[in-house]
Amino acid sequence: MAAQAAAAAQAAAAQAAQAEAAESWYLALLGFAEHFRTSSPPKIRLCVHCLQAVFPFKPPQRIEARTHLQLGSVLYHHTKNSEQARSHLEKAWLISQQIPQFEDVKFEAASLLSELYCQENSVDAAKPLLRKAIQISQQTPYWHCRLLFQLAQLHTLEKDLVSACDLLGVGAEYARVVGSEYTRALFLLSKGMLLLMERKLQEVHPLLTLCGQIVENWQGNPIQKESLRVFFLVLQVTHYLDAGQVKSVKPCLKQLQQCIQTISTLHDDEILPSNPADLFHWLPKEHMCVLVYLVTVMHSMQAGYLEKAQKYTDKALMQLEKLKISQVCQLCQQSPRLFSNHAAQLHTLLGLYCVSVNCMDNAEAQFTTALRLTNHQELWAFIVTNLASVYIREGNRHQEVLYSLLERINPDHSFPVSSHCLRAAAFYVRGLFSFFQGRYNEAKRFLRETLKMSNAEDLNRLTACSLVLLGHIFYVLGNHRESNNMVVPAMQLASKIPDMSVQLWSSALLRDLNKACGNAMDAHEAAQMHQNFSQQLLQDHIEACSLPEHNLITWTDGPPPVQFQAQNGPNTSLASLL
Repeated sequence: MAAQAAAAAQAAAAQAAQAEAAESWYLALLGFAEHFRTSSPPKIRLCVHCLQAVFPFKPPQRIEARTHLQLGSVLYHHTKNSEQARSHLEKAWLISQQIPQFEDVKFEAASLLSELYCQENSVDAAKPLLRKAIQISQQTPYWHCRLLFQLAQLHTLEKDLVSACDLLGVGAEYARVVGSEYTRALFLLSKGMLLLMERKLQEVHPLLTLCGQIVENWQGNPIQKESLRVFFLVLQVTHYLDAGQVKSVKPCLKQLQQCIQTISTLHDDEILPSNPADLFHWLPKEHMCVLVYLVTVMHSMQAGYLEKAQKYTDKALMQLEKLKISQVCQLCQQSPRLFSNHAAQLHTLLGLYCVSVNCMDNAEAQFTTALRLTNHQELWAFIVTNLASVYIREGNRHQEVLYSLLERINPDHSFPVSSHCLRAAAFYVRGLFSFFQGRYNEAKRFLRETLKMSNAEDLNRLTACSLVLLGHIFYVLGNHRESNNMVVPAMQLASKIPDMSVQLWSSALLRDLNKACGNAMDAHEAAQMHQNFSQQLLQDHIEACSLPEHNLITWTDGPPPVQFQAQNGPNTSLASLL
């Protein structure tokens, strides 16, 4: 027995020595590989050679699996050799499943491999892989939550929002069970975001109410708490803006702006959470700042405050590179998925630009292209409303198409979306059409409805346009006093926004009105204002049309065109004209 024990001890000692030796050569090769990977510039080929040198030593399974993961990760992130990267990651995933308590390697391999499958458009291979990893990771809270988020994101990219919402709901319940209210809130807020995208408003309200309670009650890392609050408030603000409720959103928007100011004063706390399920961040602080600026721009645009919108756009751009529509096209050139997701918005923006520089044929082509590329109801209604206004301004050329469009955005009978702002705009377009048809009483009814709705939610540009158009109607009908009562507040509001196009329109009506009333001095002053606005707008149009980006107005088919190199000239972007 003693001899057997001694032999066993010798064997154990030999194994330990062998393991120690193996560990030393492995650590040496690993050190070299990391040195080459982090060199400036990185020496990826040498890094890969060092890692590949591990395998001839016939290492233990743990080292073999980890090395396959490291090789797969380096090849995936630093080379275009996706075939080799896939092979190593598949081996890492296969071997690691046979090793007990090897969770980090096992689940990182699954996560990276599913990413690679998606990149190769092998989504059908990624889904079962993630489901298997989720199934066996329930005792590892961090990875279980991370993999649930990853599969939910995959379903979202496929536009399967129902499956994504189900997974986020599962994640929220799991986080609750493992005592992570922070990550529970992240799951629920993510689900709320998808429900907003699906327009499931009846489900959104109770969910956001629950999220608000969780966020307020959670006591933890101050930056994490404030980031949850920003996420929550961004959803609330977006919800209001989506519904066109520009006035109702103001308290939420103010809270959001205060919240981001608070975050900017907090220092990142390096203390790791005690619960591994809490090891998530929604967005970096810098990204949150840009997001808050952007929703503020959306609010300012809907309210008609163009200068304020420009100010917050500039603030956002200070943290991003200078952005023009043409640069958005370049970004989309680099990422086909970005282009397929945003092509309709790009053509809509170009259509609005075309209207602003009076290129109506191009505007029609851009809006028609955008309609063909979208199935998003709010965007569809927005495009149709703008296209109808283009056809109205163009006269009798498109009567049949125009009637068809107006029927589809009839706010009296059937309107495809619930947005307050879009409904108000639809009433305005109907009023504009009735005015050009000479049906003045009908036009007045539509425009008064627009005024009622736009006043309720501070939609200032719609209010100003409706007042000027009503002023025109009363002028045509010979009711000069009532016309004056409309155009004077319209001019004041247009100056406050400010909006030079509406100011030009108002000053022309004021000039004619004062002439008709015999007020020579006031008529002369209005004429001078009209001349000034006209010259300024003409100058802006000339500058815009001389830019190389202006050529984008002819692009209506296929991927974004090649980059338009900026030339020496006025530093004006299309974005600033929209």
